Amino acid sequence: MAVSCCSSTIDFHSIPLTALNFTVRKKLALYLNPKHVSAADWTALAEAMGFEYLEIKNYEQYQNPTKMILENWQGTSTQATVGKLLEMLTAVERVDVISDLQGLIEEDCRKYLKKKQLQEQPVQVPEVDSCVPKTLEMNGITIDDDPSGHMPELFDAFICYCHRDIDFVHEMIRQLEQTECKLKLCVFDRDVLPGTCVWSITSELIEKRCKRMVVIISDDYLDSDACDFQTKFALSLCPGARSKRLIPVKYKPMKKKFPSILRFLTLCDYTNPCTTSWFWGRLAKALSLP
Repeated sequence: MAVSCCSSTIDFHSIPLTALNFTVRKKLALYLNPKHVSAADWTALAEAMGFEYLEIKNYEQYQNPTKMILENWQGTSTQATVGKLLEMLTAVERVDVISDLQGLIEEDCRKYLKKKQLQEQPVQVPEVDSCVPKTLEMNGITIDDDPSGHMPELFDAFICYCHRDIDFVHEMIRQLEQTECKLKLCVFDRDVLPGTCVWSITSELIEKRCKRMVVIISDDYLDSDACDFQTKFALSLCPGARSKRLIPVKYKPMKKKFPSILRFLTLCDYTNPCTTSWFWGRLAKALSLP
Protein backbone atom coordinates (compact mmCIF):
# COMPACT_ATOMS: atom_id res chain seq x y z
CA MET A 1 0.00 0.00 0.00
CA ALA A 2 2.42 2.64 -1.17
CA VAL A 3 0.80 6.01 -0.73
CA SER A 4 0.93 6.81 -4.43
CA CYS A 5 -0.73 3.58 -5.59
CA CYS A 6 -3.09 2.87 -2.71
CA SER A 7 -6.65 2.20 -3.87
CA SER A 8 -8.04 3.82 -0.74
CA THR A 9 -9.87 7.12 -1.09
CA ILE A 10 -8.42 8.37 2.19
CA ASP A 11 -6.06 11.35 2.06
CA PHE A 12 -3.49 9.96 4.49
CA HIS A 13 -1.41 13.15 4.38
CA SER A 14 -4.28 15.05 6.01
CA ILE A 15 -4.47 12.65 8.97
CA PRO A 16 -2.15 13.19 11.96
CA LEU A 17 -0.07 10.30 13.23
CA THR A 18 -2.06 10.40 16.49
CA ALA A 19 -4.89 8.71 14.58
CA LEU A 20 -2.96 5.41 14.67
CA ASN A 21 -4.01 3.45 17.73
CA PHE A 22 -2.07 1.01 19.93
CA THR A 23 -2.70 -2.09 17.80
CA VAL A 24 -1.06 -0.59 14.70
CA ARG A 25 1.84 0.79 16.73
CA LYS A 26 2.44 -2.56 18.46
CA LYS A 27 2.46 -4.39 15.13
CA LEU A 28 4.83 -1.81 13.63
CA ALA A 29 7.15 -2.45 16.56
CA LEU A 30 7.01 -6.23 15.95
CA TYR A 31 8.23 -5.61 12.40
CA LEU A 32 10.78 -2.87 13.08
CA ASN A 33 12.29 -3.53 16.53
CA PRO A 34 14.22 -6.70 15.59
CA LYS A 35 17.57 -6.21 13.86
CA HIS A 36 17.52 -7.56 10.30
CA VAL A 37 20.39 -8.25 7.96
CA SER A 38 18.36 -7.89 4.78
CA ALA A 39 15.52 -5.56 5.84
CA ALA A 40 15.45 -2.03 7.26
CA ASP A 41 14.64 -1.78 10.97
CA TRP A 42 13.56 1.08 13.24
CA THR A 43 16.91 2.87 12.89
CA ALA A 44 16.32 3.39 9.16
CA LEU A 45 12.89 4.82 9.90
CA ALA A 46 14.37 7.10 12.58
CA GLU A 47 16.88 8.44 10.05
CA ALA A 48 14.07 9.09 7.57
CA MET A 49 12.21 10.99 10.31
CA GLY A 50 15.20 13.30 10.69
CA PHE A 51 16.67 12.05 13.95
CA GLU A 52 20.44 12.46 14.28
CA TYR A 53 22.97 9.72 15.08
CA LEU A 54 23.27 10.47 18.81
CA GLU A 55 19.50 10.64 19.19
CA ILE A 56 19.12 7.26 17.50
CA LYS A 57 21.84 5.80 19.73
CA ASN A 58 19.91 7.09 22.75
CA TYR A 59 16.76 5.28 21.61
CA GLU A 60 18.65 1.95 21.66
CA GLN A 61 18.31 1.87 25.45
CA TYR A 62 14.52 1.51 25.21
CA GLN A 63 12.79 -1.85 25.07
CA ASN A 64 10.49 -0.55 22.32
CA PRO A 65 12.44 2.02 20.25
CA THR A 66 9.82 2.04 17.48
CA LYS A 67 7.19 3.27 19.95
CA MET A 68 9.53 6.01 21.18
CA ILE A 69 10.48 7.39 17.76
CA LEU A 70 6.81 7.46 16.69
CA GLU A 71 5.78 9.39 19.81
CA ASN A 72 8.66 11.86 19.64
CA TRP A 73 8.29 12.40 15.90
CA GLN A 74 4.56 13.16 16.22
CA GLY A 75 5.34 15.64 18.99
CA THR A 76 8.14 17.52 17.24
CA SER A 77 7.58 17.39 13.49
CA THR A 78 5.17 19.40 11.36
CA GLN A 79 5.09 16.47 8.90
CA ALA A 80 3.93 13.82 11.37
CA THR A 81 1.05 12.42 9.33
CA VAL A 82 0.01 8.90 8.43
CA GLY A 83 0.77 9.64 4.78
CA LYS A 84 4.33 10.74 5.57
CA LEU A 85 4.91 7.60 7.65
CA LEU A 86 3.76 5.43 4.73
CA GLU A 87 6.07 7.36 2.40
CA MET A 88 9.05 6.77 4.68
CA LEU A 89 8.30 3.06 5.07
CA THR A 90 8.20 2.82 1.27
CA ALA A 91 11.48 4.76 1.01
CA VAL A 92 13.27 2.32 3.36
CA GLU A 93 11.83 -0.59 1.35
CA ARG A 94 9.44 -1.91 3.98
CA VAL A 95 6.41 -2.14 1.72
CA ASP A 96 5.81 -5.56 3.31
CA VAL A 97 4.92 -3.79 6.56
CA ILE A 98 2.51 -1.46 4.78
CA SER A 99 0.84 -4.33 2.93
CA ASP A 100 0.31 -6.38 6.08
CA LEU A 101 -1.03 -3.44 8.12
CA GLN A 102 -3.08 -1.79 5.36
CA GLY A 103 -6.45 -2.83 6.74
CA LEU A 104 -5.67 -1.77 10.32
CA ILE A 105 -4.22 1.59 9.21
CA GLU A 106 -7.25 2.36 7.05
CA GLU A 107 -9.58 1.37 9.88
CA ASP A 108 -7.87 3.76 12.33
CA CYS A 109 -7.95 6.58 9.78
CA ARG A 110 -11.65 6.07 9.07
CA LYS A 111 -12.39 6.09 12.81
CA TYR A 112 -10.45 9.35 13.13
CA LEU A 113 -12.33 10.96 10.23
CA LYS A 114 -15.69 9.79 11.57
CA LYS A 115 -14.94 11.12 15.05
CA LYS A 116 -13.78 14.44 13.59
CA GLN A 117 -16.94 14.72 11.52
CA LEU A 118 -19.14 14.03 14.56
CA GLN A 119 -17.31 16.67 16.61
CA GLU A 120 -17.97 19.26 13.91
CA GLN A 121 -21.70 18.52 13.75
CA PRO A 122 -24.18 20.28 16.08
CA VAL A 123 -25.45 18.09 18.88
CA GLN A 124 -29.17 17.38 18.47
CA VAL A 125 -30.91 18.27 21.73
CA PRO A 126 -34.48 16.94 22.16
CA GLU A 127 -37.00 19.73 22.55
CA VAL A 128 -38.40 19.74 26.06
CA ASP A 129 -40.08 23.13 26.13
CA SER A 130 -40.51 25.54 23.23
CA CYS A 131 -39.74 28.39 25.61
CA VAL A 132 -36.29 26.99 26.46
CA PRO A 133 -33.57 27.90 23.93
CA LYS A 134 -31.55 25.00 22.54
CA THR A 135 -27.80 24.97 23.22
CA LEU A 136 -24.93 23.05 21.70
CA GLU A 137 -22.97 20.64 23.88
CA MET A 138 -19.94 22.94 23.94
CA ASN A 139 -21.88 26.04 25.01
CA GLY A 140 -22.10 26.82 28.71
CA ILE A 141 -19.29 24.50 29.77
CA THR A 142 -17.44 26.88 32.11
CA ILE A 143 -18.47 29.03 35.07
CA ASP A 144 -18.55 32.34 33.16
CA ASP A 145 -19.49 30.89 29.79
CA ASP A 146 -22.27 32.28 27.63
CA PRO A 147 -24.96 29.54 27.38
CA SER A 148 -26.04 30.87 23.99
CA GLY A 149 -22.55 30.41 22.58
CA HIS A 150 -22.25 33.99 21.30
CA MET A 151 -19.42 34.88 23.70
CA PRO A 152 -17.61 31.74 24.87
CA GLU A 153 -15.28 32.16 27.84
CA LEU A 154 -11.63 32.37 26.70
CA PHE A 155 -8.42 31.79 28.67
CA ASP A 156 -4.73 32.59 28.44
CA ALA A 157 -3.75 29.05 29.42
CA PHE A 158 -5.16 25.61 30.16
CA ILE A 159 -3.48 24.06 33.22
CA CYS A 160 -2.70 20.37 32.84
CA TYR A 161 -2.13 18.91 36.31
CA CYS A 162 -2.49 15.85 38.49
CA HIS A 163 -4.76 16.25 41.51
CA ARG A 164 -1.87 15.59 43.87
CA ASP A 165 -0.22 18.75 42.52
CA ILE A 166 -3.21 20.98 43.31
CA ASP A 167 -1.27 23.02 45.89
CA PHE A 168 1.07 24.27 43.17
CA VAL A 169 -1.95 25.04 40.99
CA HIS A 170 -3.24 27.31 43.77
CA GLU A 171 0.17 29.00 43.92
CA MET A 172 0.04 29.49 40.17
CA ILE A 173 -3.38 31.14 40.51
CA ARG A 174 -2.01 33.50 43.16
CA GLN A 175 1.06 34.44 41.13
CA LEU A 176 -0.51 34.76 37.68
CA GLU A 177 -4.15 35.73 38.23
CA GLN A 178 -4.12 37.70 41.48
CA THR A 179 -1.15 39.93 40.68
CA GLU A 180 -0.46 42.61 38.10
CA CYS A 181 -0.05 39.82 35.53
CA LYS A 182 -3.88 39.56 35.37
CA LEU A 183 -3.77 36.33 33.38
CA LYS A 184 -6.79 34.08 33.07
CA LEU A 185 -6.11 30.40 33.72
CA CYS A 186 -8.39 27.48 32.94
CA VAL A 187 -8.30 25.15 35.95
CA PHE A 188 -10.58 22.20 35.22
CA ASP A 189 -11.80 21.55 38.77
CA ARG A 190 -12.52 25.25 39.33
CA ASP A 191 -13.81 26.49 35.98
CA VAL A 192 -15.58 23.59 34.24
CA LEU A 193 -19.23 22.85 34.97
CA PRO A 194 -20.18 19.21 35.69
CA GLY A 195 -22.42 17.09 33.52
CA THR A 196 -20.76 16.72 30.10
CA CYS A 197 -18.13 14.46 28.52
CA VAL A 198 -14.70 15.10 30.07
CA TRP A 199 -12.73 14.31 26.89
CA SER A 200 -14.92 16.46 24.62
CA ILE A 201 -14.74 19.45 26.99
CA THR A 202 -10.99 19.07 27.43
CA SER A 203 -10.42 19.00 23.66
CA GLU A 204 -12.66 22.05 23.17
CA LEU A 205 -10.88 24.06 25.86
CA ILE A 206 -7.35 23.22 24.73
CA GLU A 207 -7.95 23.70 21.02
CA LYS A 208 -10.42 26.61 20.88
CA ARG A 209 -10.65 28.38 24.23
CA CYS A 210 -7.03 28.56 25.50
CA LYS A 211 -4.02 30.21 23.84
CA ARG A 212 -1.49 28.05 25.65
CA MET A 213 -1.28 24.99 27.85
CA VAL A 214 0.91 24.73 30.97
CA VAL A 215 1.88 21.15 31.86
CA ILE A 216 2.83 20.64 35.51
CA ILE A 217 5.35 17.80 35.41
CA SER A 218 5.75 15.50 38.42
CA ASP A 219 6.01 11.80 39.21
CA ASP A 220 2.23 11.73 39.70
CA TYR A 221 1.70 13.42 36.32
CA LEU A 222 3.38 10.44 34.64
CA ASP A 223 0.73 8.11 36.12
CA SER A 224 -2.26 10.22 35.04
CA ASP A 225 -4.24 9.08 31.99
CA ALA A 226 -5.98 12.46 31.84
CA CYS A 227 -2.67 14.36 31.76
CA ASP A 228 -1.33 11.99 29.12
CA PHE A 229 -4.35 12.63 26.88
CA GLN A 230 -4.22 16.40 27.37
CA THR A 231 -0.49 16.59 26.61
CA LYS A 232 -0.62 14.45 23.47
CA PHE A 233 -3.71 16.28 22.22
CA ALA A 234 -1.99 19.67 22.64
CA LEU A 235 1.15 18.40 20.90
CA SER A 236 -0.92 17.12 17.99
CA LEU A 237 -2.24 20.67 17.49
CA CYS A 238 1.23 22.20 17.27
CA PRO A 239 3.80 19.70 15.93
CA GLY A 240 7.30 20.92 16.67
CA ALA A 241 5.92 23.49 19.13
CA ARG A 242 5.71 26.05 16.32
CA SER A 243 3.16 28.20 18.12
CA LYS A 244 4.68 27.77 21.61
CA ARG A 245 1.33 26.32 22.64
CA LEU A 246 2.68 23.93 25.27
CA ILE A 247 4.86 25.00 28.23
CA PRO A 248 6.21 22.29 30.58
CA VAL A 249 6.73 23.29 34.22
CA LYS A 250 8.70 21.30 36.79
CA TYR A 251 8.04 22.46 40.35
CA LYS A 252 9.54 19.72 42.52
CA PRO A 253 12.29 17.07 42.20
CA MET A 254 11.34 13.89 40.35
CA LYS A 255 12.37 10.28 40.92
CA LYS A 256 11.08 9.13 37.55
CA LYS A 257 12.53 10.02 34.16
CA PHE A 258 11.32 13.26 32.56
CA PRO A 259 8.77 12.44 29.82
CA SER A 260 10.64 11.99 26.53
CA ILE A 261 7.74 13.41 24.53
CA LEU A 262 8.40 16.82 26.15
CA ARG A 263 12.19 16.83 26.22
CA PHE A 264 12.40 18.95 23.06
CA LEU A 265 10.48 21.82 24.67
CA THR A 266 12.04 24.57 26.79
CA LEU A 267 11.38 23.79 30.44
CA CYS A 268 10.30 26.29 33.09
CA ASP A 269 12.11 24.86 36.13
CA TYR A 270 10.99 25.94 39.60
CA THR A 271 13.40 23.49 41.26
CA ASN A 272 16.53 25.34 40.14
CA PRO A 273 17.48 27.75 42.98
CA CYS A 274 19.58 29.84 40.60
CA THR A 275 16.57 30.75 38.44
CA THR A 276 13.65 30.61 40.90
CA SER A 277 13.46 34.41 41.16
CA TRP A 278 12.88 34.63 37.40
CA PHE A 279 10.40 31.75 37.24
CA TRP A 280 7.07 33.57 37.50
CA GLY A 281 8.15 36.47 35.29
CA ARG A 282 9.27 34.14 32.49
CA LEU A 283 6.11 32.06 32.72
CA ALA A 284 3.84 35.13 32.80
CA LYS A 285 5.59 36.58 29.74
CA ALA A 286 5.23 33.36 27.80
CA LEU A 287 1.52 33.14 28.61
CA SER A 288 0.83 36.78 27.75
CA LEU A 289 2.17 36.52 24.19
CA PRO A 290 -0.43 36.79 21.39
